[in-house]
Amino acid sequence: MASRKWSTPLFLVVLVCLVALPANAQSFRVQCPTSTITHPSSLNNNSAEPPYTGPTTLALNLNGFEAPTGNVNGAIKCQQVSGGDGYSTMADGTQTFMFSFGPLSGLADIANGQPGTQFPNVFNTVYSGTLLPGDPAMTDGATSGGSPGNHSTFAWNGAVGLVPDLDAIASGTCVAPCLDGHVDPRQIMDVGVMNGNIPAPLVAFDEDDEMFLTLTNVGMLMRPDLFEQHTIHFHGYPNASAFFDGVPDASVAINIGGSFTYYYLSPDAGTYFWHCHITPPEHLQMGMVGQLYVRPRQNRVVSGGSLYTALQLQNGQVAGQTVDLRTACNPDADILCSAVTPAINTGAVQGSDKLGNSQKYTYNDGDGSTAYDVEYPLQIHGFDPNFHFVGMTFNPEAFVDMKDKYFLLNGRSYPDTAAPGPQATVSSDNRMHYSQPLPAVINIPFGGKALLRIADLDVTEYQTLASLGIPMKEVGFMAKLLRDQAGNNLEFYTNSITLGGGESLDVILDASDAGCGSSGCATKLYPAGSVFYLYTPNLDHLSNDAENFGGLMTEVHICNSVTGGNTFGNTCN
Repeated sequence: MASRKWSTPLFLVVLVCLVALPANAQSFRVQCPTSTITHPSSLNNNSAEPPYTGPTTLALNLNGFEAPTGNVNGAIKCQQVSGGDGYSTMADGTQTFMFSFGPLSGLADIANGQPGTQFPNVFNTVYSGTLLPGDPAMTDGATSGGSPGNHSTFAWNGAVGLVPDLDAIASGTCVAPCLDGHVDPRQIMDVGVMNGNIPAPLVAFDEDDEMFLTLTNVGMLMRPDLFEQHTIHFHGYPNASAFFDGVPDASVAINIGGSFTYYYLSPDAGTYFWHCHITPPEHLQMGMVGQLYVRPRQNRVVSGGSLYTALQLQNGQVAGQTVDLRTACNPDADILCSAVTPAINTGAVQGSDKLGNSQKYTYNDGDGSTAYDVEYPLQIHGFDPNFHFVGMTFNPEAFVDMKDKYFLLNGRSYPDTAAPGPQATVSSDNRMHYSQPLPAVINIPFGGKALLRIADLDVTEYQTLASLGIPMKEVGFMAKLLRDQAGNNLEFYTNSITLGGGESLDVILDASDAGCGSSGCATKLYPAGSVFYLYTPNLDHLSNDAENFGGLMTEVHICNSVTGGNTFGNTCN
């Protein structure tokens, strides 16, 4: 790889550097405002999601921009990630070198299998202790010989490196704590270097949110000869401007030692994913891929509220109702609309799930057809160990010979997929790192349903996943609800799904014994304590390099109860 880069004539190298200069006038900074034009703090608590009761009301402000005047929907969310390198451990014990994104905010949540996305009142906080290289793995007892996974001693989710602007405080232009995006680069480097994750840190926010995602390029410790730029591309996301889309031809690329904050206003629910768009075949194969999803505003309908009416309100179908053109979904004018009102009003209302929480949905369905009790992001990926080895040892990478031999769910092969909690690796810096923080084991409460948000970022293979015993209901594909323009439901049951690289879909594992009828079943189909399997029928993908009985497979547990909420950082009881 190094020879490829240095074989370029010198004048072309100089030209490339000069062209990149405008985008490289950066430093380590983060952004997480508490008030914006779209979400003014005078009208909205931007550190909480308000109930959805109707579209945001807008009017022209003094500058001629549409600005909210009342009923502001959504909030502000922020996240910071690093671009660098690291190691992961395959199920046969092999350590694999990665180009990778790592967490620089939400450290405790990510270590607990949660998204690292935070409200401003959490993101804009300073750690009270001293952050150590490898945190949070180095602060939870891992160095004392204990098994990594005890996160009770580390609960901080703020932005790494965030410090007060002491000069502004001294001059009287800012009042302490004066957190305005200034960061301590030492903390950034301590935590960001060699702290790469596979998958990349999980990103999740809600419709109507403003999302500020800061990428900080910390460089690659194992490849100091590379001056690799990085970007963030939201794959499949329909509303990103070119400037924030991460494609280097049309936007900025982040050099080592620089930060850049990507901005998104979210009006479309669905399962997406994100990756680096610099030399994508290389950076995706090496591990710079992660999952992203947007939760629907239907989750925020008040208890007892009509789902059908709420969908009509957001689509602008209620007479006399103010229409928010940013979120209105008219299927007659917009073929990409994913919030089509169902053909039949089923009378569904907002209720509670099996865990006693407010019911959650995959999409704005209007009829409750995409309801679930627990959700799990599952990212499919593959590794070619030889490609990674030569990428670490300064040898040319043979793209044409790329052949995956490790097949991963959330960065793990079986049996590691069935292990709870984060998976740690001691890296070349002699520090413990949570290289694979996201479990892939699926815990379903008795009689419940699990939403699987599946994304395939494999570079070389198509991948199939089959459910043995529990039916899969596919409700969405490529971040679109399966419904035609007339509102007819196109969801279907299947026992397997197949994805190519760059595709995503949403399936619900239905363990509710729905097929028993009103009289019930003498013997439950999915009794508590039973174990099922989600696996690939491609037998050569059920391996860990040369070892059989591994690869693309995980366990599905039916639990008496689930603790930890309706998200994937839960435990089975």
